Order: sequence, then structure tokens, then C-alpha cells
Amino acid sequence: MRASPGERLFYAVNYILLTLLACSCLFPLLHLLSLSFSSPEAIQTGKVGLWPVEFSLDTYKLLASGTSIVRSFWNSVVITLVGIALSMTATILAAYPLSRQSFYARKTLTLAMIFTMIFSGGLIPTYLTVQALGLVDTYWAIWLPGLVSTYNMLILRTYFEQIPSEIEDAARIDGCGEVRLLVRVLLPISLPVIATLTLFYGVAYWNVFFSMLIYINDSTMQNLSVLVQQMIKNQSALQQSMLVQPDEQAHVVEEGIKSAGIVVLVAPMLIAYPFVQKYFVKGVMIGSVKG
Repeated sequence: MRASPGERLFYAVNYILLTLLACSCLFPLLHLLSLSFSSPEAIQTGKVGLWPVEFSLDTYKLLASGTSIVRSFWNSVVITLVGIALSMTATILAAYPLSRQSFYARKTLTLAMIFTMIFSGGLIPTYLTVQALGLVDTYWAIWLPGLVSTYNMLILRTYFEQIPSEIEDAARIDGCGEVRLLVRVLLPISLPVIATLTLFYGVAYWNVFFSMLIYINDSTMQNLSVLVQQMIKNQSALQQSMLVQPDEQAHVVEEGIKSAGIVVLVAPMLIAYPFVQKYFVKGVMIGSVKG
């Protein structure tokens, strides 16, 4: 069926607007990437646009040797990997029983969890609770309060509910118990939604910022988000940490170092996304739309 002139115009306008929107998101990132790979002289003279000028890795070498970015990067990796493992395990263990029709009080428990999406205890009671549990200055203060996302749990619960009951009946006839049914049957065929929720949790833990400022006072435990924010906000602290004295050189180092720090912060998520992108739309749509 051929599109009418009005439909072709509509599609053309949509493509143009979406292209402009994509460029508005891509160009700033390309500019930062170019700054991080350009020479100090090119940055100082303002020659850098969307492509590196006088390609150089000096900025990244200086960033690695003059700041604590390596340690902060490792802290972010630990927070993210352990957080994903804990959150996915808890989310699966919550979603599976709530998806079973035979589970007692499943509706009551589901409504209780949905209630937390609308109302919360507040920042001060949450901090006092974390402090009373002795979790301040530990990463458990980051992992435990947000261990299960109700939104993610509902997606996974709905996905489990949509799996044909014949598959479960066949597994039970073959002698599968609840644990084996979950691990050997349901999880393998739930790979799209599992990958999607892993991405959700990974982005959340990698970019965690506010909780780090509240609960983590030890500077050696700060993650990459906090370090980059401090580098951008406090120029004098950056100059002192880089041990740079001349004003012009400090200016150049600041611009390059900030750009390199932002690139290091966003690069892991940009690299990880293509590996789960093929599951992303399928996982969200099947897990969140019941039909």
C-alpha cells in the first residue's frame, strides 16, 4: 500500500526532527571526546570542534597519574557489579512468587510494594535507619535501601505471568520443584527481560551520586560520578590535585581533564548498551504490556 502525499510529508518531518534531536545529543559528546584527545595548544587556541586537533593521549595520562580516577573507576565497577547481582537476585526472588496464582496474599503484597512508589519514609528517616544499622561509610548503604526497584519487579512479574502454563506443567511432570523450575526453565526463556533489567540496574548503580554524597564520607570510597562532579565544580581543587602552577597551563589542563573525566564516566555505559540493545525493546514491551 503506497503512502499518500500527506503521509510522506508526515514521515519526512518526523525524520528531520528526530535527526536534529539525535544530533543535539551527539554533538556535545563528540566535542567532549575531541577535547579529551586534542593537544593542550589546540584546546587553548579554541581550534577543537567535533574532531580532535593534534591527536594526543597526554590528557588521559595526566588524568590517570594526577587524580584518583583509577581508584574511583574501580569503586564504580565494584558498586555496579555487586549491586546488579544483589538487585537482580532480590528482584527475581520477589517477582517469581508474586507471579504465582497460588501464592497467598500476592495481591496484598503487590499493592504494598506499589505503595512505596508513591510514598516513602523521607530522607531523614532513611538516613537515621541506615545510620542505626551501621551502614554509613559502607557500600551497603548504597545497595540495601534501593535493593529492589518496584517498577523493575512489576515488569519481571508480568513477564513470568505471560509464560504459558503448559511449559510449567511439563516441567513439573518431569519432576521440577519450584527452585529448579525457576532456574532451569523460567530464567532461560526470560533472557530479554533479564538483560533489560540488568541494564536498568547497571545504569542506576554506575551513576549513583546523591546517595554517595549522603552516606559515604570516606574520600577513598567515592565513585566516578562524585569525582567528576568535584572536578567540574571546584577548579581550585583540580589545580591543586594536578599540581599545576602556571595559569595558562592550568586552564588548558582543566578543560582537557574535565572532558576526559566525563568521557571515562559515560564510556562504559555506551559500550555496554549495544550488547543488550537487541533485548531492550522486546524485554520492556513483553514485560510491561499484558495482552
